[in-house]
Amino acid sequence: MSLARSSLISGLIVLLGCLSVVSLVVGPAPIAVPEALRALVSDQGAASIVVREIRLPRTLLALLIGWIFGLSGAGLQGLLRNPLADTAVFGAPQAAALGAVVVIYSGLVGTLSWALPFAAIAGALLSIALVVAVAGRGATIVVLVLAGLAVGSLAGAGTSLAISLSPNPFAVTEIVFWLLGSFEDRSFVHVLLCAPFIVLASGLILSAGSGLRALALGEETAQSLGIDVPRLRGLIVAGAAIGTGASVAVAGSIGFVGLVVPHLVRPFVGYDPARTLVPAGLAGAVLLLAADIAVRLIPSGAEVKIGVLTALLGVPFFLWIIARRRAELVETPA
Repeated sequence: MSLARSSLISGLIVLLGCLSVVSLVVGPAPIAVPEALRALVSDQGAASIVVREIRLPRTLLALLIGWIFGLSGAGLQGLLRNPLADTAVFGAPQAAALGAVVVIYSGLVGTLSWALPFAAIAGALLSIALVVAVAGRGATIVVLVLAGLAVGSLAGAGTSLAISLSPNPFAVTEIVFWLLGSFEDRSFVHVLLCAPFIVLASGLILSAGSGLRALALGEETAQSLGIDVPRLRGLIVAGAAIGTGASVAVAGSIGFVGLVVPHLVRPFVGYDPARTLVPAGLAGAVLLLAADIAVRLIPSGAEVKIGVLTALLGVPFFLWIIARRRAELVETPA
C-alpha cells in the first residue's frame, strides 16, 4: 500500500469517526457530545432513546449505503473503463425503487418485509444488465448516458403510473418516499434488513479487484493473463445491483454518490481501479453521512430529503465531467 493511499484511507476513517459523533448530536433536539457518548453505553433517559433509537440507526445506514454506493461506482467505472459509469447513470436507483413500489402497491409485502430488498435488487439488476447489453462493453459516454436515461425514464414512468393509479393517499406517500430518498424515521430493523446484502455486495466487488487491474490493459490482455472476464463482469454487476437494491429498499432512491467519489479519490491512488475501490467506498460513506447531517441542519418546516441534496450536488458534477470529456462525444468525421 502506497503512502498516499494509506494516508487517504486513514484520513477518511478518522473523518468518518468524527462525522459519526456529529451525527449523534445533531438534530431537532441537540445533545452535547459527552452526553451523547454516555447515552450510547448507559441509560441517560430521553437522551439514550434519541441517540440509540433514532440517530444511531440513521448514522449506520448512511455509512453502509454511502460505502456500497462509492464501492459500486468505482467498480463499474473500472469494469467499463468509463468515467460516467454509475448505478445512478444506469437508472438502477429508479428501477430498484420501482421494484419496491410494485410489491408495496400490489399489497404483497409491507415496508419491513424481507421480500422488499429482493424486489428492489431485481429491479436494479435488470436495469444495469439492460444498459450494459444495449450500450455494449466498449460504449462511448454518449451511448452509456442515452441507454441509462432511457432505462431510468422507463422506471420513473412506471413509478409515476403507480402514483396516478393509487386510490390510497397513504400508499402515495410511501411511493414518494422511494422517489426522494431519506434516512428519516429509520430503525435498527432497516439496518438489519439491508446490512447482509451490502456485506455480500461488498465481497463480490472487492473480490474482483485484481481482475479490474488487468482489465485496465484491455479485455484481450486480461484474458491472456488468465482473467475470466465474463465472471469478473458478473461479480461487479451483481454486487452493484445487490447493494443498490438493498439500499433503495430501506432508504429510497439516492443518486450520484457512486459517480462523484471515485473521481475525488482517484488522483491519490494512481488511477489504479483496484486501488480505488476501498477509498471510494470510504469516501462515499463520508459524503452520504455529511449530507445526512446537512439535511438536519437546513432550516425548513420539514426535513429536506437526502436524495434531493445528493442530486443537487451530483448533477453539476455530472455535467462538469461531460464538459471535460466533450471531445469524446463528438463523432469524428470519416
